[in-house]
Amino acid sequence: MSFLQAVNMDKIPSHVALIMDGNGRWAQAQGKSRMEGHVAGVETVRRITKAARRIGIRYLTLYAFSTENWGRPQEEVSALMGLLVKCLHNEMPLFMENGIRLRVIGQTEVFGPDVRAAMQEALDKTAANDKMDLVLALSYSARWELVRAARQIAEEAKAGTLAPENINADCINRHLATAFMPDPDLLIRTSGEQRISNFLLWQIAYSELYFSPVYWPDFDEEKFYEAVADFQQRDRRFGKIHSENPHKA
Repeated sequence: MSFLQAVNMDKIPSHVALIMDGNGRWAQAQGKSRMEGHVAGVETVRRITKAARRIGIRYLTLYAFSTENWGRPQEEVSALMGLLVKCLHNEMPLFMENGIRLRVIGQTEVFGPDVRAAMQEALDKTAANDKMDLVLALSYSARWELVRAARQIAEEAKAGTLAPENINADCINRHLATAFMPDPDLLIRTSGEQRISNFLLWQIAYSELYFSPVYWPDFDEEKFYEAVADFQQRDRRFGKIHSENPHKA
């Protein structure tokens, strides 16, 4: 039986976030270059984006390039930037045919002009699409985001436009790069690693976590649907007692 058949279409998570890990190790295991692993990873992005759209997920956030990734060899970083530009152009038919709006969170100002131009073009062309938001976290880190939010809040407090007693969770949410969307219901990480790697630390306070042993290039639609079906079996209490069984911890 396909795991798609196991997915309850009445309980689809609104927001799924993905840490796409394992391109390099997949390539090494295949006797290929790291760049070939990244290229294979792009194919997986296409598959999973279509799979998410198929079942009605509203927001899909992909951890595509962290601030720490700038520390990789320059040759690899340059190749990744070229691959990003190529993908933004090549995937436009996918975005338009499926009503997918592209969003970007992160320090986009640090990218070169060709990358920024490709991003802006994709953002502009897909702005009116309203079926699903595909959010790319690029040059992103959660600590950067939280520091940025703290600075903005401090500036408003200093200017007298924000009273300290009004600084609460909602206030912080409004100052995050993700303010336009709900927190992730489900966070998936591939490759067998079981850590968060500085991704959406504030937003995943009550997210369900799913760790797949599969390297990202091998993470296909079936494995994605398996993760969603697993999520649907979880008892999400958000720190409260389950209403159907008050004695349940």
